[in-house]
Amino acid sequence: MDIGGRSGEMEVFVMVAEHGSLSGAARVLGLTPSAISRTITRIEQRIGTRLLLRSTRAITFTAEGEAYLRGARRILADMAEVEDAITDQGAPRGRLRVSASLAHGRLIVVPLIAEFSARYPAIVVDLMLGDEVVDILGGQADVAIRFGELADSPLTARYLGTTGQVVVASPDYLARHGSPLVPQDLLEHNCLRFNFRRATSDWPFRVDGRDFSLKVAGTIEGNSGEALCQLARLGAGIARIGAFSVADDLRNGHLVPLLEAFNPGDQEPIHAVFVGGAAMPARVRAFVDFLLAHHRT
Repeated sequence: MDIGGRSGEMEVFVMVAEHGSLSGAARVLGLTPSAISRTITRIEQRIGTRLLLRSTRAITFTAEGEAYLRGARRILADMAEVEDAITDQGAPRGRLRVSASLAHGRLIVVPLIAEFSARYPAIVVDLMLGDEVVDILGGQADVAIRFGELADSPLTARYLGTTGQVVVASPDYLARHGSPLVPQDLLEHNCLRFNFRRATSDWPFRVDGRDFSLKVAGTIEGNSGEALCQLARLGAGIARIGAFSVADDLRNGHLVPLLEAFNPGDQEPIHAVFVGGAAMPARVRAFVDFLLAHHRT
């Protein structure tokens, strides 16, 4: 690999970030760790600031290093898009990085990826499943599928649908603790809650046509709907989760719906989020169009 130019240096820096070490980047790029180290030092000397903090155990990024990493990812992605457009006149090809949540990704997105990949064999789909929010503008993904209301940003969003919420527990939990008959009964139960920054301990309900929120409590919180669903199946408590993620468990009896007469029917929107505009790569456009045509909740 030629690392003499700045694009080569950026590729080295991104590989160090993705593999977490100089030696890991060296193996992927076919270089020696000392060559990787010299490249990082050259970047730091040219910029005039420290980008990495190195120890015998790990590498961490300074704030300037994080900023350089975001810019490097974006520049390298732009270069790849230009080359793809020139070589293939915009034909769908190249690497497509897709981010989705664990449960929605496993249940909904993965089957769609299989069909999409068969239709577009020249596109390499790089699928990342996790409940953290990736930085699309920073180059961490090309398309992200996100739930809930979106914050203002320069990104483009396409509406895919909605999902409702359902309160569930396992038959074992209900046999040991009893079934709540009205929302206020939840105050006597162990409620499994999300710990997202935007999440609250309030669960919405509707009684006699009027909506209200009940503040619930419990001994377990998590950032993954799939994890809370598994905990509910194991009898750890009562959860309020997206209906799509528990549909199979409700059908096979592993989970039981609760308080449906008080369900407010709130819906959470689902969007595909990406960098739009005239320069959008053909592979991104093809995938977004495919999602719009085939996504189901």
